[in-house]
Amino acid sequence: MKQNKEKFDFKAFGQAIKAARKAKGISRNQLADTLNIAPRYIASIENSGQHPSLQILYELVTLLDVSVDQFFFPEREQEKSTRRRQLDTMLDTMSETDLKIMSATAKGIEEANNDRTGE
Repeated sequence: MKQNKEKFDFKAFGQAIKAARKAKGISRNQLADTLNIAPRYIASIENSGQHPSLQILYELVTLLDVSVDQFFFPEREQEKSTRRRQLDTMLDTMSETDLKIMSATAKGIEEANNDRTGE
């Protein structure tokens, strides 16, 4: 007896891949070269929601720091969003001086938010 399975819609995933690629300043051709695939395959994933192979899915999410939890488990609270993972990656490459600047910036944002909410 064949089960009626709902097919996963990869359009949102493709859009996240495109946004992450652009945020990292990587062209579609550069990404395709890195993954040893055709640029039009990347375009199909990003624009049409084409289902990538498991290997390409893995390589895309690890290279671009995209969290798949938001797509596969949308009802669960995410441990780390794609944006958080990308920020973590950037922070890992910064010098101690850069981190001091980022810390001061974050504290300034926190204070501004507290002022806005009256805390």
